[in-house]
Amino acid sequence: MKKLNYTIDKIDREILVALQADARLRNVELAKRVGLSASPCLRRVRRLKDLGVIREFTTLVDPEAVGVPVSVFIQVTLERQIEHSLESFEAQIVRWPEVMECYLMTGDSDYLLRVVAADLTAYQEFLMNKLTRVEGVASIKSSFALKRIVYRTALPVESM
Repeated sequence: MKKLNYTIDKIDREILVALQADARLRNVELAKRVGLSASPCLRRVRRLKDLGVIREFTTLVDPEAVGVPVSVFIQVTLERQIEHSLESFEAQIVRWPEVMECYLMTGDSDYLLRVVAADLTAYQEFLMNKLTRVEGVASIKSSFALKRIVYRTALPVESM
């Protein structure tokens, strides 16, 4: 966890809430929403970006609209949990665009992945041509999402 030498105040939190809801807000509108004039608001946004609090601005795309409606959660266990094995696995995973998220875990498996695919055949191809070919993988357990109940990208910064 990154420790900041800067304290995020109420106005910074309001800026973050507004930008998480709509990253395309123009600075003048953002300033109005948080009760600042345009120049101080822009300085705060730039400082939040420079500090790494705001990592990037992005566009969320509907998976069904672009033909990847299938989400698969995959538990991966490695043969050995040594630094070299972990680094090697991670180096492979980050190169595959189907992998939307990957977490190093505690518990029964070493990694939890969320992968998207067009259909079961596309997932099988990913599994057989990529994931099972990674050296050091001991086991793979897949679970298919039937329905997404909650999906958030905005962090609850107003309650921090």
